[in-house]
Amino acid sequence: DPRVPPSMSFRTGSGYTSGNDTVPPADTLLIGVVIDKTEDPLIALNVSVAYDGAGSSTVENLSISGEHVEHDQQVITRAEAGSEEWIFSVTDRDGNITTRSLTLTVQ
Repeated sequence: DPRVPPSMSFRTGSGYTSGNDTVPPADTLLIGVVIDKTEDPLIALNVSVAYDGAGSSTVENLSISGEHVEHDQQVITRAEAGSEEWIFSVTDRDGNITTRSLTLTVQ
């Protein structure tokens, strides 16, 4: 068993934020992830945020299943300047984890 982690990418296209960006305070954004099983079934998706380089805190922890999952996360940035790192982590049944993140600079 080679322990291959799941595949995950940010959704691109109109209306989606899919990479690091500079945004105004209290902005509403949509971040989408597309997740595919590579070896074992998907079981969990965690969304967390870290403000200004501090430790991250969980925003959403979802039980998922199957071989393909698409998830849209509405994000409202803080009303103050700083950085927000949005972190998406998916886990499969064997405990393999894939993490993708993007950083929003609020100014």
